[in-house]
Amino acid sequence: MKKSMKLTAGLALCLLTAAAFTGCGKGKSGGANGGTLGKARYTLDPETPAWKLDPEKNAKLTWYVNAEWWNTGWGEDVVTKKVKEDLKLDVVFLTGDDTKLNTFFAGGDIPDIITTFNASSPMAQKAPSWAYSLQDLADAYDPYFYKVASKETLDWFKLSDGKTYGYPDYSNTQKDYDSNMIYARTAFVIRQDVWTALGKPQMKTQKEFIDVLNQIKTKYPDLIPLGFNAFGGGTGSLADPLQDFLGVPLVNADGTYYDRNLDSDYLSWIKTFNQAYKNGCISDDTFTDDGNAFQEKLSIGKYACVLVDGTPQMSGFFTTFANSEPDAAYIAIDGPQSTVGNKPKLGQAGISGWMITYVSKKCKDPAKAIEVFTYLLSDYGQILCNYGIEGQTYTINADGKYELTPAMKELRVSDNDRFKKEIRIGEFIPFGHDRYKILSDDAFPDSIKQMQEWGKGKLYPHFILENTDPDAGTSEARASSAIFTNWATALVGLVRSKNDAQFNAIVDDYRNFLTDNDWDAIVKIRNEKIANNMQKLGMK
Repeated sequence: MKKSMKLTAGLALCLLTAAAFTGCGKGKSGGANGGTLGKARYTLDPETPAWKLDPEKNAKLTWYVNAEWWNTGWGEDVVTKKVKEDLKLDVVFLTGDDTKLNTFFAGGDIPDIITTFNASSPMAQKAPSWAYSLQDLADAYDPYFYKVASKETLDWFKLSDGKTYGYPDYSNTQKDYDSNMIYARTAFVIRQDVWTALGKPQMKTQKEFIDVLNQIKTKYPDLIPLGFNAFGGGTGSLADPLQDFLGVPLVNADGTYYDRNLDSDYLSWIKTFNQAYKNGCISDDTFTDDGNAFQEKLSIGKYACVLVDGTPQMSGFFTTFANSEPDAAYIAIDGPQSTVGNKPKLGQAGISGWMITYVSKKCKDPAKAIEVFTYLLSDYGQILCNYGIEGQTYTINADGKYELTPAMKELRVSDNDRFKKEIRIGEFIPFGHDRYKILSDDAFPDSIKQMQEWGKGKLYPHFILENTDPDAGTSEARASSAIFTNWATALVGLVRSKNDAQFNAIVDDYRNFLTDNDWDAIVKIRNEKIANNMQKLGMK
């Protein structure tokens, strides 16, 4: 589901323009004009969400989402119809790309609510010039916000003034990781029929791994023994996902940046993949297939084994194959393990989340805007967004689990596009959180449930590494981008190396490329950001 939505460096220039007008205007009671908060139109009660107190019945807000794929409907589906009814609110959604967002800032006509996808962008860092702090909004209009917002998330997003301006979706805290209420999204999977026929072999050590792939190549000539996520100009699932699988350290013992790409344990496994390639167990098409080609092969079970990242996003393809050949459905097994005894450190959504939502200082009704945040962050709002309305779209069974009604289950299977548009369960996500998925056995398809069970106890937060890339628009950012591109190319070359000499030469060339592209300066920046993360996390 994740689509990379990064704001351009040019946005920083637009924000200089934005700063010129966000302080203009005078406040008015119960509203805002140019950044001044007015008096609430109701009596505040810290024990009651403000949307239940607010007498306003005809509120209207514009909400910009920086993604052209966003569903702009409002009040036409089960979920947003209920939100509209409860909040007595009409929303006009606007969508676009970075260019359109820049235009808003340059012209000064900023929407009431803005959702973007990069919490470390220049726009986010300059939020005090154009957005209200959530603390100021909550204090003025809705103190109940503090009961539903995560303190850890608010603290993580605090800027230098000690205030928080945007709130993310899918922000997982340490408590979420410890609770077993979120699932791993990375797995090493194998066709069950193949695994059973071979005697359910282990594939943990490099020798076992190669031996099993060789057996598959001999006994199942129509299958590709090993596959992984499409490269598509990146690194597929052979960089961070494999490193996490092997438990490669996130940082050095002293908390400084660690180059995981050059970890000796990891490189020894890349050399094992190289041996698999030389044995004919990895297809050349793997390096040129796009996402659609990879997904098509999953859906027909073309791969015998797959190192897959993003199991929820791939669940539809796993389901298609499982429905066609139930006895052959993919299952997770332990797969590659560290040669030095490290335990897996599988990643998930971090504390930074994905989408991040702000209330602009041009907002016509900031009281109603913070009510939206509180409503959608509450258990009530989350149940609505994930399951709909009790008795209409779901029931609660004898085990206390939320269960979609038979009609909803049928609609989701028979006409998923209609289900998404008319029901919108699981689709209205600006404040979503994975922990609500565990409340239902219907939250994920059967095809990946065993994979999720396998992943329990293997998740490890990567908070310390979040947002540590150099700032956009800097020379270090450009160098870092060039290094990533170089590594993506090098990784393909390593897997396809003809011999050890060529393998080692590619590693050496990569090391030299680092030296030639301001690596020391990049590491210095990352160390500073890691130290800042550690401070926010209370680690020092």
